[in-house]
Amino acid sequence: MNGPEEVRARLEETGYLVDDGLAVACFLALRLHRPLFCEGDAGVGKTALAAALAEALGAPLIRLQCHEGIDASQALYDWDFPRQLLHLRAAEAAGAVDADRLEGELYDRRFLIARPLLRALETCPSVLLIDEIDRADDEFEAFLLELLSEFSVTIPELGTVRAQVPPVVVLTSNRTREVHDALKRRCLYHWFDHPDFARELAIVRRRLPGVSQRLAEQVTALVQTLRSEDLLKPPGVAETIDWAEALDALGASEVDAELAVATLGSVLKYREDAERARGLFPAALQGA
Repeated sequence: MNGPEEVRARLEETGYLVDDGLAVACFLALRLHRPLFCEGDAGVGKTALAAALAEALGAPLIRLQCHEGIDASQALYDWDFPRQLLHLRAAEAAGAVDADRLEGELYDRRFLIARPLLRALETCPSVLLIDEIDRADDEFEAFLLELLSEFSVTIPELGTVRAQVPPVVVLTSNRTREVHDALKRRCLYHWFDHPDFARELAIVRRRLPGVSQRLAEQVTALVQTLRSEDLLKPPGVAETIDWAEALDALGASEVDAELAVATLGSVLKYREDAERARGLFPAALQGA
């Protein structure tokens, strides 16, 4: 892509709306082959950005979902031990006697299971999403640091696998813990904030064109009000879309307090937040 404006246009064609800062960050990530580190609250569009980039580039999206205890065998590659064992038994039944040759056959590429990181290195072009890196531990961060610096990995039995063209890498963090500076320094950084009313309304209208204008405006205004409260988990844009979709599925063209309370499970996921919200709706709806 030739510049941030083209990046913006291509992403908007997929239905993903970006501001100037994010358009520049995406362009630089593509031009400089640098990972893009996206940080912010859950539901603000970090994961959706990777999917939109993949669609805009016509490239497959390869996703690695991080979790506590994730290791290289889950993220990079593993050997298919059941198939290796079947091959060994078949070779023995056929009277194979060359131990060195048999061992070489066992560690052939056909018995290698490529996990997301290896698939991304071998797939050109591709978009690699490393989702919720803040859920992984320090050891996995250190492992990623090396891989993302060289975009290559050495498999002892097979040799070095190097990406012909580095994948587009998007890392996301919900900031449940601080990610080490060493990893962030290898990346371009973008903080995802909650959008203002006009931008969020535009996103809802783009994602749900069949929803009435009045309903979209009311839902967006209510979510903006909820975010201003001291909630355990403020709703993100994803919840705004879910709420509008739920209300539309019920045949609503606008929201009243009773309907808002009945559909709270679409937007709030904690009992304490729901109880607090119930008292807000009558006043909030008067201004929506």
